[in-house]
Formats: sequence, structure tokens, C-alpha cells
Amino acid sequence: MSYPITRMRRLRGSERLRQMLRETRLSRDELILPLFVVEGSGVREPVVSMPGVFRYSVDKVAEEVKRVRDAGIHAVILFGIPDAKDARGSGADAADGIVQRAVEAIKASEPDLCVMTDVCLCEYTDHGHCGIIANQDVDNDPSVERLALTALSHARAGADIVAPSDMMDGRVAAIRAALDGNDFPNVAILSYAAKFASAFYGPFRDAAESTPQFGDRRSYQMDPPNRREAMREMRLDLEEGADALMVKPALPYLDLLADARREFDLPLAAYQVSGEYAMIKAAAERDWIDGERAMDEALIAIKRAGANWIVTYAAVEVAGRLKP
Repeated sequence: MSYPITRMRRLRGSERLRQMLRETRLSRDELILPLFVVEGSGVREPVVSMPGVFRYSVDKVAEEVKRVRDAGIHAVILFGIPDAKDARGSGADAADGIVQRAVEAIKASEPDLCVMTDVCLCEYTDHGHCGIIANQDVDNDPSVERLALTALSHARAGADIVAPSDMMDGRVAAIRAALDGNDFPNVAILSYAAKFASAFYGPFRDAAESTPQFGDRRSYQMDPPNRREAMREMRLDLEEGADALMVKPALPYLDLLADARREFDLPLAAYQVSGEYAMIKAAAERDWIDGERAMDEALIAIKRAGANWIVTYAAVEVAGRLKP
């Protein structure tokens, strides 16, 4: 019987060897924790569809970021849920808005923490869409004007990075112009450049109270089968002045993340969205999978595909398993 000369298993035989030859390693520095902020005080309420995730009032989120920093996480991204909503999302750019106050409180508590803000109108509109409605559809250009004002208000509150997630055409250029024209040239833009109309957002919409009241978001978020269109979206946002690009969701679109890594030299982010997170947690609760290993494997896949930053609700949990 003939045996192979090359035996790939030789270098897999012990954990020490596997560690020495590991090609992709996850770092705490690459993880970004999403945080939901609500009105009120003393609020720390669980999101039922996302085990381990909570909604915080401004005072409590300022406390939470201390735990985040102690875990070795250096960046958060904020989503605000106001009490009052209207058709134009007036609370989105209010100087005393929920996100603006949260940014100020976090910076007062942890000034070195990198604070990113989600720039969108869906949490602030009574119809749940990401822009201004005209003729039962989102009107692009008036929406872009609102988004630019929102990003500017976040910068004034102290945000380090603004992250437009709306998928309106031209919003990166408008936000860059608003920031530069108001003495915020150093506030960076992380663009949700390839954001798909995905079935994986359900738990987030529960947490953010942003489910559309009519129709859906397919006229502005991307159609999942489209690969070349996603690359075009990313190129356009880069040309408009984006400092980093996001692919969302992560695991169903690793091919696009890998394509982007080959084509672009700027930082790339991927968002392990609420549905991806919740599936792992739900299966683990039923003992169908090893939840820790599955979560680590999913995040490693995102890193291996090319992400510099990974937005994940598991950031603090996973950080506890990583070596400093």
C-alpha cells in the first residue's frame, strides 16, 4: 500500500502547532460594539430577540462603556431611539437628541473611546423609512440634506466617526461637504457602502423600533443577488470621500468583502447583523451548537475575508476569550 509523502496532518497534531501556524487571528482592536440608547434614566432593558443585548438610557450607557473599555474594546457605534418621532425625523439632528447626548456622556466618561454614530433617519421617522417620503417612496435629495445635518450634529457632539447607513445616492459627498464646511475635516466617514435588503435585520428592528410602517426598503437597499452593483456602490462612495467602507450583512456577503479587499486599500468593515448574532445565540440556547466556537468561527471568517473592523453584538463576550 502506498502512503503519501506530503502529510498535511503533521502540522495539525497539537494545539501548540495549530497556534503557531494560524493564518488569521482576531484582535480586540478590530471589534466594534453596537449600543442602543433610549430616553429616560436608569434604563437597562434586555432586547428579547438578541440574548445578552440591552437598550440603555444615556446615564447607563456612560456606565456601560467603562465595562466595554475594561474588556479591551476600543470602539462603539451608537443607535438612538427617541420617544417622539415624526415624518421628517426631526430628532435625528437635534442638538439635544438622544445620540448627541449619548456621545457627550460617553466622551465625558471615556474620552479615549472611539465613538461612531449611525447616521440614518429610520429610528426617528414615524413611518420607519430611512428618509423623507414623497409619493409613497423615499425622496433621495431631501433625505440627503437631512442626513448631512444629522452627521454634522453628531460631529458637534464629539463623534469621531459618522457612519451613514441609509443607502441614499450622494450622501457621502454631502456629509463630507457639511463636515469640512463646518470645521470638522478630521471626522471620518465609515460608509455602509454595500448594504443589502436582507432578511437578517429583524431583531435589530425590534431593538431600534424602526420597522417600516408600509412597504419595504428594497428601493434603496441593495438587491441580494447583485455582486457587480455592490462593487460599483463601494467605488462611488470612495470617490465621494468615504474613509472606510462597510459590507452589511457580513456572513452572507463574504464574497463581496473579499472582492473589496482585493480592489481597495482603505479600511473595510463588516457588520455581523442582529439576525446572524441571534441565530447563533438561539441555537446555542437549545444545545444545537457550541455557541462560543460558532461565534468565534463566524468572526474569524469575516476577518479572513478581509475585514479590518467587525461590528458585532458579541464584541465584549468574544474579547474575553482573546489574548491581549
